Amino acid sequence: MKITGGCFCSSVRYEAEVDKDSVIICHCTDCQINSGTAYGVVINVINNNFNLISGKLSYFQKIADSGARRDLAFCAKCGTRIFAKPASNLNGRFGLRLGTVDERSNFKPKGQVWSDSALSWVSDISSIPKI
Repeated sequence: MKITGGCFCSSVRYEAEVDKDSVIICHCTDCQINSGTAYGVVINVINNNFNLISGKLSYFQKIADSGARRDLAFCAKCGTRIFAKPASNLNGRFGLRLGTVDERSNFKPKGQVWSDSALSWVSDISSIPKI
């Protein structure tokens, strides 16, 4: 499925081909820290089909708890995380941050990973008051 997206300041704009059934919630501590919240949500780009239309990406390489090297891409202007991909990226699939996707409301997570790192309260937020 073709999608479009971008960063918080609108400097970065992109288009990509994604697997609509690949949305996952990641509870790893790296995603918690990097997202500034309880977890990250990603959708897989397929066959490296990601096209930067405008803006500039900055990169940071992180060694994950698993030992894997991950290249993280951010908007060079506002710092919005756009994607993370394995440094080797042999299969052409990588995780695009769902929050940066224009059509994000059309996708629903199909699974959760690194659940041992999940914060205790994320499994049921329905009892938290809504405003």
